[in-house]
Order: sequence, then C-alpha cells, then structure tokens
Amino acid sequence: MFNHDVETASLRFAVLGPVRVWRGAEELLLGSPQQRVVLAALLLRRGRLVTTAELVHAVWGEEPPSAAVPVLRTYVSRLRKVLEPVRASDESRVIISAADGYLARVSEDAVDLGVFEQRVARATKSRAAGELSAASQLLHAALHEWSETPLAGLTGPLAESERSRLNETRLSTLEVRIDVDVQLGRHEKVIPELRALSDQHPLRERLCQLLMIALYRSGRQAEALACYRVTRSTLVAELGIEPGAPLRKLHHDILTADASLEYSPPSPRLPAPASAPVPAPPTPSLRPAQLPADLPAFTGRHSELEEVRALLPAGDERAESMTTSVVSGMAGVGKTTLAVHLAHEIADRFPDGQLFINLRGFEATGSIMTPEEAIRIFLDALGIPPQRIPAQPEAQALLYRTLLARRRVLVLLDNARDADHVRPLLPGSPGCLVIVTSRNRLTSLIAGEGAQPLTLQQLTPADAHDFLRLRLGPKRLSAQPLAVDEIITRCGRLPLALAIVAARAVTNPDFPLSAIADELRDGQDSLDAFASGDLSTDVRAIFSWSYDALPGPAARLFRLLGLHTGPDISAPAAAALAGLPLRETRTVLRELSHAHLLVERSPGRYTVHDLLRVYSRERLSIEETEKEREQAVDRLLAWYLHTADAAYPLLAPHRRRILLEPAPPDCLPLQFAAHDQALQWCEVERANLVAAVHQAAASGRAGTAWRLAAASWAFFYLRSHLHDWLDTSRTALAAARGAGDRRGEAQSLADVAGALTHLRRFDESIDHYRRAMVLCRELGDVDGKAHAVSNLGNVYLNSGRFDKAVEYCRRGLMMVRHRGYAWGEAIALANLGDAYQQLGRFAEADECLEQSLTVLRSVGNRWVEGVVLDILGTVDHQLHRYDAAVEHYEQALEAHRDVAHQWGEGHTLHHLGDIQLAMGNVDEARTSWLRALAIWKNFDHPDAESMRNRLRRLNEPPHDAAPDGP
Repeated sequence: MFNHDVETASLRFAVLGPVRVWRGAEELLLGSPQQRVVLAALLLRRGRLVTTAELVHAVWGEEPPSAAVPVLRTYVSRLRKVLEPVRASDESRVIISAADGYLARVSEDAVDLGVFEQRVARATKSRAAGELSAASQLLHAALHEWSETPLAGLTGPLAESERSRLNETRLSTLEVRIDVDVQLGRHEKVIPELRALSDQHPLRERLCQLLMIALYRSGRQAEALACYRVTRSTLVAELGIEPGAPLRKLHHDILTADASLEYSPPSPRLPAPASAPVPAPPTPSLRPAQLPADLPAFTGRHSELEEVRALLPAGDERAESMTTSVVSGMAGVGKTTLAVHLAHEIADRFPDGQLFINLRGFEATGSIMTPEEAIRIFLDALGIPPQRIPAQPEAQALLYRTLLARRRVLVLLDNARDADHVRPLLPGSPGCLVIVTSRNRLTSLIAGEGAQPLTLQQLTPADAHDFLRLRLGPKRLSAQPLAVDEIITRCGRLPLALAIVAARAVTNPDFPLSAIADELRDGQDSLDAFASGDLSTDVRAIFSWSYDALPGPAARLFRLLGLHTGPDISAPAAAALAGLPLRETRTVLRELSHAHLLVERSPGRYTVHDLLRVYSRERLSIEETEKEREQAVDRLLAWYLHTADAAYPLLAPHRRRILLEPAPPDCLPLQFAAHDQALQWCEVERANLVAAVHQAAASGRAGTAWRLAAASWAFFYLRSHLHDWLDTSRTALAAARGAGDRRGEAQSLADVAGALTHLRRFDESIDHYRRAMVLCRELGDVDGKAHAVSNLGNVYLNSGRFDKAVEYCRRGLMMVRHRGYAWGEAIALANLGDAYQQLGRFAEADECLEQSLTVLRSVGNRWVEGVVLDILGTVDHQLHRYDAAVEHYEQALEAHRDVAHQWGEGHTLHHLGDIQLAMGNVDEARTSWLRALAIWKNFDHPDAESMRNRLRRLNEPPHDAAPDGP
C-alpha cells in the first residue's frame, strides 16, 4: 500500500481493496456503497470521460430506477463535498463535469492502481532489456499495492466486471513475477507460493508449468510429473480438454531430462552433422474429388454458411495457417448436409482436390473408423501405390502430411467422435481447409489447435417452411397453412424429422397435410411417426447412437430430464432431479451439452429439444423403475417448493408462511441473502414454477401443488404476473379439492380470490373469500378467517362499496389485533384509511394511515409502507396540500423501488402525474404518466389503455383554441 505520510495535504485513493480516500493521514468518509461505485468508476477511468449512462449502468445495471439520473447527480455532489471541501478554483476540482458525464482529475501516482500499473510497465521494460533483478524488484513492489479483493464491498455490474478484470491482471502479473524469480534461480523459494496458487486456480496451466520447472530444478522430478498429472486430470474432468502444447512439451522434456530445463545456461550447440538427403515423397498421381453429392433441395443456413466462408482468405490469396472449422450440433440437425453443400460451393478454391471420409463416430454397429484406417484411405485416394505406403502408422501419418504440404486441399471429416479422432488427420499445410462434423463440441480441438466452432441449431421457422416448400411444392403448402405450421412445430424444426415427414407426404400425394399433422399430434409422446425403416434416417435410431455413447451418469440424467416439464432447467434443479451433488451434476451437464443432447441457452441453464425430450421419456420408461421415477419427481418438486419458500420471507416479510415437510436428504434447495436475489430467481424460474404446480397437481401431489402456489403469490403480485397467479391458484384449488385436502382448499380459495381482485373480477373474488372464510371457521383456522375477512374489506374497497369496506376492515382489524399479527394489522389499517378517504372522512383516514405507518416501520415492512404512503398522498391531494402530496408520492416511489414493486410504482406515478397536473406542471405530469405507462405495458396491465387515453387528452389542444392562420 502507498505511504500516507508523504504530501499530507494531497489526496490518495485506493481501489485495490475497499474504495478508500485519504487526505494526508486522515481517511475520508465516502458514503453509501452506490456512491462509492460512482467514485470507483471515475477512478478506474481517471482523466477520461465517463458518461451519465455508463455511471447509471455501473450503479443499477439493466433496470435503473426512473429517478436514476437525479440520484446520480446527488451522489456526485456529495462526493465533491467530501473531496473538495474548499473550492479555490476550477483547477483544483477533482470531479469535473464534461459533456454528458464526469471525469476524475487525479494523477496516476495518487491512485494505488496507477502506481501498480506504472511499476509493471517499468518492470516490462527492464525484463525486455535483460535486467531481471530490477524487473523482479519492481514487480514485487507493484504487487505490494494490493491489500485484498479489489473494489471490496461494492456491488453492481461495474464492480463485478472490473473486479474480475483486476483479479486477472494481478494473477497475470504474479505469474510474470514468479517466472522472473525462477529465471533468477529462486526455485525453492517460489515453490510454496506456487503450490498455493495452483490449488486456488487449478485450471491455470501457466502456474502448473512454473511449478513443474521449479520442482524439477530443485531436484524433485517425481513431484513435477505428479503436478502435471493432477492438472491434466482437472482439465479433462472440468473442461473436457487436454493440456495445451507448452505444458505437454514441458512434461515430455521432464520425462526425457531435456538439458534445456537445467538452470545453468546451456552450452552453445554445435552445428548438426550433415546427413544423407531425405528422399522426396512420392508425387501424388491423382487429384482426389471425394465429396458426396450435394443435396439438390438445400435451403437456409445463410448466416452459418457465411460464418465458415469468412474463414477463407480473400480471392486467391493463400492462408497463413491451416484452417479448421468444427460443425457441431445434435443428431439430425443437418451437420453433414451443410458441410457437403459448403464444400461443393468452395471446391474451386482448392485446386489440389477434396478428401472426404465418414469416421462413423456414432454408428449403431460401433464400427468406428480409426484415424489409421482413414489415413490409408486418403493415401490411396492421393494415388500412392500400396507398396510405397510405410508399414508403421506414424510413418503413414507423416507421409500424409508431407503430401499435403504446400498444397491446397479441402478435407471433410464427417461424424467425428472426439478430438483425438481428428488430430492425426489434420494436415500441416496453410493452404488446406478442414471441415469437421461431430455431435460433440470437440472443445479441446478448438482450444489446442485453434479450430473455429460453428454450432448448428434447428432451422428458423422461415427456413423450415422453405424446406417443405422445395420438397412438397408451394401449392400443397398454401392449401393448408395451419397444418404446415403444426408439422413444423411437431418436428421441432429438425431437418431430419422434416425430411422424413416430407418423404411420407411425397410418397402419398393424396394424403392431406392435415392428416399427417394429425398423425404427429396423436403420436406426440412417441417417435414412431419418424421411423423411416432405414437406420441412417430413423430419428429414434440416430438419437440412440448419441445416447449409447454417453457415460452411465450422463445417460441417467438425460433420461431423468424427461420428467422435467418446464422450458429449461438450472444446474441446481438438475442436481435435485438426479439426487447428485451439484459439482458432479455440472460435470454431467457439460457432457450432455458437449454431446448436443442439451443446449446451454445461458450460463447454467439448459434446454432439451422437443424430440430429444420425447426420446428421453422413451428411455426413461424402459430403463428406470416406477419407484425411481417417482423419487426423482419428488426431489425435483420439493426443490422448487423449498426454494420458493426460501424466497417468500424476503418478498413478503412478516407474512405467515406455509408449513412444509422437510426436503428429501438428496435435495438441496437454494437459500437467498437479499430481496433482489430472491426476486431474480423467481423471475428466471417463473415458467418452471408454473409448470411445477401443474405437474404436482397432475401427478397426484396435491399438497405440493397448493403449497407451491401459495409460496409463489407474492412474486406474481410484485411483478404483476396476474394470469400466472390465477392459473396456479386455480390448479392448486382443483388438486386440493380432488384430494380432499380442506386446509389446502382454504388456502387456495384465498389465493384465487387475491388474483381475481387484482384482475378486477370483484364478485368472483368476494365469492371465493366467503368460501374461504366459512372453511377456515370449520377448520378452526382463526388466522385464515381473519385474513379472509380483511381481504373482503379490500375487495369492497376496490369495487367502490366503501361502507362495506369500512365494516369488513374494522372487523378484520379487531381479529388480527387479537392475534398479535402485525402484517395483518398494518394492512387492515391501510385499507380502512383508504376507505375513509374515499368517503371524504379525511381526519379518520389520516389517523388510520399514520397508525399503519408506525406498525409497518416497526417491523421494517417496506412493501406495504409504499402503498400507505401513496394513500397519504391521495389524502393530501384531496385536501389541496399539494407539496405534502408530492412528498408522500416520492417517498412511496422510493419504497416501491426498494422492493421492486413495479405494479405499485406505476400507480404512484399515475397519482403523482395527477397532482403535477393540478399544480399546472403539464410537462412533469406527462413524464410521470409516460413512466407509468411504460411499466404497465411491460406487464400488460389493465390500466395501460386508460393511461394512453389520459396522455392523448393531455396532448390535445383546448377546444377554444384559435386555428393557426397566416
């Protein structure tokens, strides 16, 4: 860390740890974490402009509050007061306003990061000049600037990305420093440090390389080799790749005790003795042209084809290195078809010929073609007589590469199983292009040999239509467009499935396409409709080749995924489904993803193609017992239920929770530390939560269905997913009634009623609450009855029956007070206050609302506090206390944003616009209403149309306005 005692009048800044500032020896107070994020953003780009938009994103990310810019200006103002207590002149200012943003005028040596960067730059120059001791000293001093995790304690997109970048910078610098120390002969001294770093970063090959060199030069050859084995095992297990070429070479050099590894400088090498000239390889007598026929009806894939074309040099220029393209994707997605079509299209760019071979990596017979067999076939295609082909496979491979040296040949390697299947077949000539197709990603080929990946997905809807049009003709498609759409959907836009269905339609020209669509619909839980009778084009058979190649745990998880009914699945949910530890599950998911039996749509979230899902269910029914299937579903649904329950108290604090049975021992639900984290999980898993309620109900797990629906209502309410709320609650209610679960029926009646209230179906809501009230009385559930009574008051309030609202709110208030239920008391007081203000009884309204605020703040309930503040603003508006109304509305907006209550935020913005218009601030009213409309449009809120009408009327000229004239 830099010295705080020098230049006591100057400022010193730190970002390589917590963001801190000193003036001399005195540390300054920088305020909230968000305010420190603003300072960090300016310091990281010191001397350069940071725009307002960039600062807003740095603090709040993709969803900033509507008042983000004014709040940001407040943060900057507060920072200026801390950093610039006396403004002598503009030249002395630290934070400068410039264009659309700000910049920090801070010298490099006043920031610990700047000092670090300066020392590293000087060390780089010293090292390049051969001054290793000076470089080592500078690097040691540079790294001494780091105290702990950079930007510690800060959150947000900027802190996360910059923390990652700075940590990588530190680690890279540390590697350079250790490398220099090793070159200086400090082998034994760095070994403990390298061991610790390697344990922390097991995938970092450079650390392993340095540790192996240090161990070897310290006379510990066995430990150096053991270090390699550990790193290799980790890379294969975690990433599915082999170590890179430098680490493999070092391993080889240590095994052979290569003299270049010794610390003492190697003695000058003598020129190698002249040897007999190597005979030239036989000249090929043939120009091979082995490509299979192109598909005459090829269509689509324009962007994918362009991606591979871009790998080729312009015009007739020769490439500087051999180019490899790996085309991967699930079975039946059209990899070979695309590769062959592209190869024909660009064949004239390779005048020395085209080689093709099917490596049979996933054949049903298991007769995989070895690389040695493929090379012999290629040598024969290149015109080498059998008697001139060497006997040893290694010599054959050398001859193959020699023949292709300085030649321009296109090599298409179809259906490769893995990277090792391909490596011996790669030519060394820079003029060659290799196209590899595989159901696996061949990650190590991409990492080690620089191959360019291209992952094929199913066809786009437009390309799928073109696919059928070319095979069936435009008239047949235009005659039954709805049937065509259903065929494409049922085939999952998979080219192989579409080709099989098209072949059936072509061979039966009198069949209407609607009949074929009916066949697919009737067989939606089976792949029988895609059985062609030919193994090479039978969807089930082709899927089986990929499935049969899986290790046991991956095959089991693939089967179990057929039990998941949601659109995608997270790694933790998959771990619960399989009953496996999360780390092991992630490894298995990577294996399935590499085999293209899963698609990782976003980090840690996976989807299964519709037809693969059908296949997984077929394998599930054959290979898993009914007991195993039931246990897997129990674990999965328990995971969703218990994780939703863990989110509930953060979304609805102090609200009564539903009692749950313990989760199964091999089901580990998530836990949440903050409101935003819980809300984000619910949003990401929203479709899966809905699907899980339906699955639980359909499978006879009524208790899980109604409990999961009850645990999800707060999220649905906060995000205004009203139809999901109603859907899950009704499904839960039907399940509870079917199972004779009266407690579940009472809870679900209340949940349905809550959703109906917000959908403004008040009579239905009242009916459900009354039924819930009666049932709770029969069950002796006093809290449930009080909840129903209080909410009846709320429904009457929203439906405009204010006298009844007052009656039920008073009754509910008495009941919840008797039970000592603070949440219910606060809500009852809020509803009662709202009813009074609707009746014009403003003094009583004020009293109830203030009491409600007191209760809410005593328990920290910001959710309902925002609602109450909004009602207080409405009371102020009615009494023409405009300034007080604006203040209450702004406080309400702040509370809504604290809990991400966007539905409430929209309504408060609506009311704020009303008061601004009453005060004559038309532009401000328009802004508030536009912000409310933006929120309501996102959630398809029923008030969106009325807000559009308000805005239209606001923009219309007064009726008595004179027309424009000359």
